[in-house]
Amino acid sequence: MSLRHLLPVLALGLVLHAHGQQEQPEFRLQVNSRLISTTLTVRDAKGKLVTNLPQTAFHIKEDGADQTVRYYASQRELPLSIALIVDASGSQDKFVKEHEHEIEDFLKEVMEPRDRAFAICFGNHLRLVSDWTSAPSEIIERVHHFNKGERNFPEIGPKEERDLGTALYDAVYFSITEKMEAEREHRRVLIVFSDGEENSSEHDLLDTITAAQGADTLVYALRTTENKEKKMNARDRYGMRVLDHLTEATGGQSFDVRKESSKEIFTSIAADLKSLYEIGYYSNNPAHDRRFRKVTITAGEGMVVRAREGYAPR
Repeated sequence: MSLRHLLPVLALGLVLHAHGQQEQPEFRLQVNSRLISTTLTVRDAKGKLVTNLPQTAFHIKEDGADQTVRYYASQRELPLSIALIVDASGSQDKFVKEHEHEIEDFLKEVMEPRDRAFAICFGNHLRLVSDWTSAPSEIIERVHHFNKGERNFPEIGPKEERDLGTALYDAVYFSITEKMEAEREHRRVLIVFSDGEENSSEHDLLDTITAAQGADTLVYALRTTENKEKKMNARDRYGMRVLDHLTEATGGQSFDVRKESSKEIFTSIAADLKSLYEIGYYSNNPAHDRRFRKVTITAGEGMVVRAREGYAPR
């Protein structure tokens, strides 16, 4: 067949082929494979940490529906990422100045060579005084320079002109969204040194909790309120409750430095960080929304599990 006679045939074939393609139903494979992982600690009825539970001991419910545990890691199987969030406003930096050596000893105790940490000092600026490093001495040295008056450090979060002096929520929020979220397959922990008072953030407590829960980041807090119990005012009590809510909702714990020694507090946090489990599941809820989902984890009779209260899908 000559090319002149072949061209109409080819054209007809292309038209029929295109028509046939249009008749074919569109096929799309959609797989929801997002693992929902949660870091947690377990204590027995006497308050003692339990570190030897097998995967079969854990049971998960999401909004009341049973879930199947698909992932399990215990104690030191995963590296650790730590953030020190230091309130440097007013007199709140006094505690860290006085306990730099204890903080360094704590980091040396809990960190292995594969672990790393960073430090933020905040008032109305969110200064990254020490970026990721595996050297506790380097972190404390840079915090010490900040405490001596150095301010030439990069900042996290968008540039803001804050008139007032304490951006606690933003310090926690941006530490998570800009630093912690990228730490995949790590146990993520924030340790906050603050009285819990806030007056200059763009984010609120709910934003902060949601960010921490979404990144499965445990938040611990050392409340550094200086006032004695009988002299505490409404703002002092408000700050204490802020830290209680933030830590309880994320699976961490809040400590009052007026009631416990710093050594006891660091010993308690260190014990937790050496006893963490991480378990994961694939949610059987097919909804693609951002509604909060309550997660309940149990580990047998008499066992008390401390973990984030849930998460909001993204």
